[in-house]
Amino acid sequence: MELTTRPTRRGFSSFLLALFVVGSLNQGVAAADTPVGGPLLVSRGVVVDSGARALPLGLTARGWLVADAGSGEVLAARDPHGRYLPASTLKTLTALTELGRLDPNRMVRPAPPDLVVDGTRAPLKSSVSYRVRDLFTYLLLSSANDAANVIANIDGGRANTVARMNARARTLQANDTHASTPSGLDAPGETTSAYDLALIARAGLSEPDFARIVSSQRASVTGPTGTPIQIESHNRLLALYRGAIGVKTGYTVHARGTFIAAARRGDQTIIVTLLGATPHYYPEAERLLDWGFSVDGHVHPVGELVAPLRNSNPAQEAGRGGVAVASSPGSMSAPAGVLFSLAGLALLVGGAMLRVATVARRRRRRS
Repeated sequence: MELTTRPTRRGFSSFLLALFVVGSLNQGVAAADTPVGGPLLVSRGVVVDSGARALPLGLTARGWLVADAGSGEVLAARDPHGRYLPASTLKTLTALTELGRLDPNRMVRPAPPDLVVDGTRAPLKSSVSYRVRDLFTYLLLSSANDAANVIANIDGGRANTVARMNARARTLQANDTHASTPSGLDAPGETTSAYDLALIARAGLSEPDFARIVSSQRASVTGPTGTPIQIESHNRLLALYRGAIGVKTGYTVHARGTFIAAARRGDQTIIVTLLGATPHYYPEAERLLDWGFSVDGHVHPVGELVAPLRNSNPAQEAGRGGVAVASSPGSMSAPAGVLFSLAGLALLVGGAMLRVATVARRRRRRS
């Protein structure tokens, strides 16, 4: 006779429960794949509220993002988690990592090898002592690559500084960012994203020293002869755009134009980040800032700038020469949870199959 293997009510309940566990496990996997900031930010194209005012035309940046720094709402973006070369926008992470670790009044003399560097340089000499605060001013206003080297080497060397920068990025949940240098000069493995630059800029603007430097159009620093000189910010938006408060310019041939712009009007602060843009990126940064101010509070956000992780170890991160290692809340328990779910699933499915086999054997005996 034909054998049917229909489960009993109890076996069928076990089968449904197993399916529920499978569904829950799949949801967990999907959640793990969700990009930082929200599921819509996985897009490699433009993501924006369909009811929003039209975005500016003529945007050249391969990756860009517009966000409200106060609420953390991401208002629009293109390829927000795409990984690109950062160029000198990476200096914001250098400053954010090192500003709180070094005495701003400390006097230091650059080591000669630190001054041998490509790209933009400050007028530093190994025979002159400089205040640490002047080195950070050169770093962020003049985008000086030699200043980045000096800062790194006076705090345990470049390797340790870069390790702390990457640890700070993980604390910020800037997981697309990997520093290979303190300057942002093109180097193997060095990446960031439009989303990450917004996280870093938002964190930096909350630090008074960082915010003061990046919002300055000019500053007095120690010159190459040891006497004060005036330097101008490379960020021309500070003079061109009403309410501009920073943040950082960048360019290399391979990275193309990279830029973090921020402006404050009333109680609104808008951050715009650009990666892989034309070197003449100021007009599109202005247009995106204008767009952000006009739609902020009137459109559905497409994501959020997440808060830094709470379970990082500030004492370890602040310790000289130490390297902080931050992990996401529950990151250690996630594998155990998956294993537990898999074990439970195996038991449930196995129980249901055993019940079906038992019913089948009983029917064979009766036939």
